[in-house]
Amino acid sequence: MKKISLLATAVLGAWMLSSCNNNPNPQSEKPVDSAQDINETAKPVDNNSSEFAVKAANGGMMEVQMGKLAQEKAMNPRVKAFATMMVNDHSKANDELKELAGKKNIALPAELSTETKDHIDKLSKKSGKDFDKDYMDMMVDDHDKDVKEFDHAANNLQDAELKSWASKTLPTLRTHQDSAKAIKSSLK
Repeated sequence: MKKISLLATAVLGAWMLSSCNNNPNPQSEKPVDSAQDINETAKPVDNNSSEFAVKAANGGMMEVQMGKLAQEKAMNPRVKAFATMMVNDHSKANDELKELAGKKNIALPAELSTETKDHIDKLSKKSGKDFDKDYMDMMVDDHDKDVKEFDHAANNLQDAELKSWASKTLPTLRTHQDSAKAIKSSLK
């Protein structure tokens, strides 16, 4: 009960501070920072574990959004199939992370970071082979980073449940990484 009370106080405090400026919705500007600030105040788990959860949530939401975009815009059937895999697998992982974070009172971003939205916006302006190539380039880069971060989390996080979730999710990310690299090389 004390954790819930602390979390409610942190959320209320963050809302009160943000409502003092002229920004109508500060959460939409920096949702990842807002979630991290709440977690640093409420301390539901250690900082490394909560930071990992917040980054994983933002990354997972990005994969789903980009996957949906690629399902609409991709020309290559392999790219479309990869996009469908991204939407399905990352939606499942996102739901698992939300459930775990909810049990632990970890604040996750409600929407994508501004930087991530900008990446999606730039990609959405592409079409045809340019879209396919840029999407797959981004997927290779992103999954290279994800595999490294999840591997680190699976071996080093203090929170046992987040550590276990990272470990369980890692093989799927490695499959995505391998698929993305194979599709990228086939597009040349």
